[in-house]
Amino acid sequence: MRLAFLLILASAPAAAAEGTLMLVGGGMSQELWDRFIAEAGGPDAPIVVIPTAGGGDDYPANWSGLELFRKAGMRNVSHLHTYDRAEADTKAFAKSIRNARAVWFTGGRQWRLADSYLDTRVHREIRKLLKRGGIVGGSSAGATIQGEYLARGDTATSAVMMGDHERGLALLPGTAVDQHLLRRNRQFDLLEVIEARPDLLGIGLDEYTAIVVKKRRFEVIGRSYVAIYDSQRDAPAAGFYFLSPGDQFDLKTRTPLRPAREGFVPLELH
Repeated sequence: MRLAFLLILASAPAAAAEGTLMLVGGGMSQELWDRFIAEAGGPDAPIVVIPTAGGGDDYPANWSGLELFRKAGMRNVSHLHTYDRAEADTKAFAKSIRNARAVWFTGGRQWRLADSYLDTRVHREIRKLLKRGGIVGGSSAGATIQGEYLARGDTATSAVMMGDHERGLALLPGTAVDQHLLRRNRQFDLLEVIEARPDLLGIGLDEYTAIVVKKRRFEVIGRSYVAIYDSQRDAPAAGFYFLSPGDQFDLKTRTPLRPAREGFVPLELH
């Protein structure tokens, strides 16, 4: 079964087929919230927050965490949470996603999201949301879960890059995503994953920085840098290179692009 999964992973294109993804490396600014709200359809768009990665004992109906989202400008926001996979696989539980324009995953430990939602009705409804043109976003663990390989998925410690959980939700196929990149001096950590799995595209996100993925391209927004780890093309001696806010990346050709007078042009890596 593991071999079959690896073969599927190796052949998957690194691109989101439909809808929009927003992956944030940790921390949020109003600039990032504004982009998420705009992509969702505006302040009144129905948005579902999934706080499960945080590991709280419970997230009741009056969960105070939603106030953060309201202060950011969302007027129609609710939340969804369970640690019970059987419950997550029911039609009634996933109903709010069917009526939503956006889903947001909060930070914490990404393996909790995999344990609760991977291959359940919630997972399927999230894919349907993307197919109808919605957006899925998340910060920190909420970014990593969107990749196909689950970096830092070990239940014992987040310091282990390739642990006892290796499958993400694969909303961005063929990728492994890390976060808090420069803030926590993690820029070399994804090299281990890419060395073991050279088919993957590694994406490292610094704090207050995001990629916004549409079809086969993403753009970098925010305050800092995004690192790209790609064994399928020449890279600097360090094994990765950085993209800045305003840069884009073609996921089909794995080409970094920088804005120029004539549009976007390939970024010179040497």
